[in-house]
Amino acid sequence: MQYEFSDDARISPWILEAIKPIQIAKVDYEGFKAARAAFSTEEWIDILMQSIGFNPDAFGHRSKLLQLMRLIPFVERNYNIIELGPKGTGKSHIYSEFSPHGQLISGGEVSVPKLFVNNSNGRIGLVGYWDVVAFDEFAGREKKANKALVDIMKNYMANKTFSRGVSPMGAEASFAFVGNTDHNVPFMLKNSDLFEALPAQFHDSAFIDRLHAYLPGWEVDVIRSEMFTSGYGFIVDYLAEILRHLRSEDFSNRGDAFFKVSQQISTRDRDAIFKTLSGYMKLLFPDGGETEADVEDLLRLAMESRKRVKDQLTRIDSTYPDVDFHYIGSDGAKRAVTAVEEEEFPQFYHLKSALDPKEQNADDAAAEPGQGVAPERDASAPQDKATGTLQEPKTAQPDEGHKVYAENRKGISYDILFGPYTDGAQRIVVTDPYIRFYYQARNMMEFVEMVIRRKAPEDQVAVHLVTGPDDGNVAQQREFLEAISTACLGSGVDFTWTFDTSGTAHARDIVTDTGWKIVLDRGLDIFQAPVKSGGFSFGDRLQEHRMAKGFYVTYLREDA
Repeated sequence: MQYEFSDDARISPWILEAIKPIQIAKVDYEGFKAARAAFSTEEWIDILMQSIGFNPDAFGHRSKLLQLMRLIPFVERNYNIIELGPKGTGKSHIYSEFSPHGQLISGGEVSVPKLFVNNSNGRIGLVGYWDVVAFDEFAGREKKANKALVDIMKNYMANKTFSRGVSPMGAEASFAFVGNTDHNVPFMLKNSDLFEALPAQFHDSAFIDRLHAYLPGWEVDVIRSEMFTSGYGFIVDYLAEILRHLRSEDFSNRGDAFFKVSQQISTRDRDAIFKTLSGYMKLLFPDGGETEADVEDLLRLAMESRKRVKDQLTRIDSTYPDVDFHYIGSDGAKRAVTAVEEEEFPQFYHLKSALDPKEQNADDAAAEPGQGVAPERDASAPQDKATGTLQEPKTAQPDEGHKVYAENRKGISYDILFGPYTDGAQRIVVTDPYIRFYYQARNMMEFVEMVIRRKAPEDQVAVHLVTGPDDGNVAQQREFLEAISTACLGSGVDFTWTFDTSGTAHARDIVTDTGWKIVLDRGLDIFQAPVKSGGFSFGDRLQEHRMAKGFYVTYLREDA
């Protein structure tokens, strides 16, 4: 309300300047924390997912945490996050619809007076009014940005202050930058960097170094109808007020009881890691009670999101040194942190500088045969977790070993994982208690297809499945398995199956008569559900294009 006196008696001096709906009269933060204690961690993550509109059943654990990373700017002051990825993944939805304390603006509509302060009237800009200022459609190499705006943004992102007059001013607004990428990840890693889509003025090492986290938008699925929830979640306005209250808290030291971040990591990197970790702790454990496993899960993701920024900086600006991102566990052991794309494309990720494609082709052409040009390698082949190096496809003499695969990575198939170890076998026994539902039976079918593709036409191979009965619908389960047997007629593969009725079998492994035993923590269920698009989806047709769940494989050599 405003009061403005007027000599005209017909004009009311009272002016209604603005109306804001009041839906939450009181927020009981202590009640919120007490309610949190009644949920398990996974249940709490699921209710937060439903509160932002998504069905948690459509997401893996890592994918849920990536979605919730978008909420960290609402609980952390002066937090700077960027998300670049394909179109249609809902990057701007959270910032436009979730909280009344956030403002989404087009990247091309912002100016220094609008964002910071107007010198003509002294009125503070968006950073003084909002908890989160998000820049939509931020990417685009053809876009131009005012140099003065870029400079003042860099100063604000680093120091939480800005100055356009005599005295500096401070604000607490967090920045979120969202935009679309033009190319896929291996292209960017080979030819440029993961920030290639930014306007030239923002493709600047000083600006990029001020980002606390890079959310990998290419790991976020395109939004589909089945991903929306019909379940219950918090009222958005209520949750928004809770998150705003949490901005005054600092949970950055909550992980110190379990882990120590490497002292070799710079102060700016450490601050970024701890702000991301603090944000996650506020979202998931506002009442405390986190376990060592919980903290490690979040710490690794916080370190990875900053590592992604720093690793690209070493490509953009050679003055930035390489940083060994690791932490020390309670057992005193060093635990390295890697990004998913680093494990998936190590032959490109560790390039020190990215050449223009024309220059690179010229260099390759100029190189003498066998000199200066590395041989072609399979980017989707398994990698060694400890070294991050790509392993050559093992066809003749596969080796024993243990491999861990991160959630959301692609480039994995049964052919790569199992093919070299099943080649030459005449009998293969698959033990997986959970071949029950349609998608699980399809996994079994695809394993049999792999065997058929790799064997010689004249060879006969027996594939035997040991699984558990589905007490809820054993008739349909039998129908699925018999359908596989029928499909194998005349293929050179004899598929048989049996139920383990002991009720105690939990092992998941593949054993061949050539002496190999492959131990699987998830059995054949290593893939996330592919996008449903009426069959016109590469993820539905090709395993290498599906996102994987987190899993491990152990290869053991037994006496044949």
